[in-house]
Amino acid sequence: MKRVMLTVAYDGTNYHGWQLQPNGITIEEVLNRELTGLLQEPIQVTGASRTDSGVHAMGNVAVFDTSHRMPAEKICFALNQRLPEDIRIQNSKEVPEGWHPRKCNGVKTYEYRIFNRRVEMPVLRLYAYFCHVPLNLEKMQQAARYLVGEHDFKSFCTARTHVEDTVRTIYSLEITRKHDIISIRVSGSGFLYHMVRIIAGTLMEIGMGQYRPEQIVDILKARNRQQAGKTAPAKGLTLIDLKYETVLAPWVYNENDEWNYNVLQSHIKEEQVAYFLIERCQDEAWRRLLCKKIHHAFLNGARAVYLIDLEYDRLKKGDCYGRYQIDELMPEEMADAMTRLTEEENLAMMEIYCMAERKSAVPATWYCAREVQNSL
Repeated sequence: MKRVMLTVAYDGTNYHGWQLQPNGITIEEVLNRELTGLLQEPIQVTGASRTDSGVHAMGNVAVFDTSHRMPAEKICFALNQRLPEDIRIQNSKEVPEGWHPRKCNGVKTYEYRIFNRRVEMPVLRLYAYFCHVPLNLEKMQQAARYLVGEHDFKSFCTARTHVEDTVRTIYSLEITRKHDIISIRVSGSGFLYHMVRIIAGTLMEIGMGQYRPEQIVDILKARNRQQAGKTAPAKGLTLIDLKYETVLAPWVYNENDEWNYNVLQSHIKEEQVAYFLIERCQDEAWRRLLCKKIHHAFLNGARAVYLIDLEYDRLKKGDCYGRYQIDELMPEEMADAMTRLTEEENLAMMEIYCMAERKSAVPATWYCAREVQNSL
């Protein structure tokens, strides 16, 4: 048995999205059917991005398991002979048995295209949203800067989204114009349901003058879908690609209006520990931040997360954040945690300590988060 990864491109016009649906044909359904026919065994693919009806893709990713002897790299050519002309496999390759396209760190890039002039162009009608109102590109670009970084994007997802964690990181958001096409290209760690389309709709309304660029800050703070703009139609959206991390960054730093923190990840691979330093965090955001970041460290391979609150004293023995419990560090554990650090890492931590504005007279204390084991 081997696991095969596919890079999938498709025109989403004639499909009811990626995921299997009872009311129409989907990309997943077609891939399952044609792979099953090709390999002569039941195949079910798992997709990285479950795009909506009408959304296109140049580089979605899917995996499946097969016992067939056909080399993984040749499957794309054989499969393309069976697929309809609006779906094509760009490449195929074998990946490790446990590799999952939605559980690996990576960067996902989408592009939303707007055809902005007085009269429509029929050949673009399926791949760009037509907007006859002149859009102010400069104001849209100003607004986009407020969205870059790690934020709670609850205002930018469909109200019926059933996820506890609505914090996401946008690494870049570029808006360009070439002739009559305005392109909004956004790259991030992941996106909520309809998030990119709501961002595009909001930026268009800013370009029309319905919002001021700086109002993006208030929209983010509101954490209320009603505060953002309309959801832009699906046909203008294309998933460009997904790029997966092969090596963890040594340090992760994020800062916004709610928090700023540092995570040292360089000891996860070999020693299965991470260090989480919280310089500042609003009380109402505290639980959300810790649940997300501790869990993320464990997903990356940590089995313990050392953490310190450099602002107040909110860490308490026995507190639980998701399925992780906070414990005090014994003196010998503390010594062991610190001796793992290189001289450069020690200096970096000292700089973080000095930069933090401590608001408690009690010295900051290190704790450890560990996964709570089921007693059953």
